[in-house]
Amino acid sequence: MHDFEFLEPRTVAEASRMLADLGDECRVMAGGTALLLAMRQRMVAPSHVVSALRLDGMWGINFDPQQGLRIGALVRHAELARADVVRQHYPTLAAMAAQVANPQVRNQGTLGGNLCYADPATDPPGCLMAHGAQVVLGSARGERTLSIEEFLVDYYVTALEPDELLVAIRVPPPQPGADGRYTRFLRTAAEHRPLASVSLVVRRDGALCREARLVVGASVPVPGRLARAEEFLRGRTVDPMVAAEAADIVAAEIDPISDNRGTADFRRDMVRIACRRTIADLFGLTGEET
Repeated sequence: MHDFEFLEPRTVAEASRMLADLGDECRVMAGGTALLLAMRQRMVAPSHVVSALRLDGMWGINFDPQQGLRIGALVRHAELARADVVRQHYPTLAAMAAQVANPQVRNQGTLGGNLCYADPATDPPGCLMAHGAQVVLGSARGERTLSIEEFLVDYYVTALEPDELLVAIRVPPPQPGADGRYTRFLRTAAEHRPLASVSLVVRRDGALCREARLVVGASVPVPGRLARAEEFLRGRTVDPMVAAEAADIVAAEIDPISDNRGTADFRRDMVRIACRRTIADLFGLTGEET
C-alpha cells in the first residue's frame, strides 16, 4: 500500500470541495472494507483519502409514518439489522442486512459505502430497490435525490458526480397489506457474496397479490425490476402454479452474466429456483406444493 494523506472534513460541503480539487487522486472512505482491500491489492493508489466518518447528518436511523425511513449513509449493516424501527416496519430490510457478507463486514461496512461501490454481487441494492428506496446525494452545490434505479448505472458504476457524496437513503412508508421476502443463493456455504438474489415486496390480501415489486440481483450486471413478472402477479391469487410461472417469466426476462463463479445458464436456473421459492415463502405455500 502506498503512502497517502488522510483528510477528515467536518461538513459535506467541505468534503465536496476536497473531492473537486483533488479529482481522481483521491477516494472517499466510509467503513473502508472495500477501499482498504483495493489499496492493499494495489488496485487503486490514491494520494488522498477523504474520510466521511466525521460528517454531520450521515448517521442515524429515523422513521416517520408519513415520510418513511431515513438511513444515514454511514449506518453499518449490523445497525440496520438490529434497529427496532427497521425490524418493526421493514422486516425484509432487517433480514437482508443480517445476511450481508460476514460478521466483520456487517460490523464495519456501511450501507452508503456498499451502494457507492456498486458491486453487483451484494445484497442491499436489490432489496432497497424493491422497497422503492431513494438516495440523497450532497455536495457544495446542494442536494439531489435519485431512485436506486437511477443511481445504479452499470457494473460498478453509479450516478455520483465527482464532487458528490451519498448522504442518506430514504425508504417510503410501508403500505397497508405490505409484505416482503429477500432470498439469496450461495454457490457454497463458505461464500459470502450471493450468486443470485431475489427481492420481492408486495401488497396482498391473503393469497391475493394486489401489487408486486420484484428485483433480481447478483446474477445481472445491475439489479433490476422485472416488469413482466410484476404485472403477471398483479391481481392474481398465488398458488404453486402461479409461483412457478412467475419464476419462468423472470428467468426468461433476465440477461445473466457469465464468469468464473457461474455460467449464464446456471445463474438463470438459480434465479428461477430462488424466485419460485421466494414467492412460495411469501404467500405461505408449503414445501410439498412447491
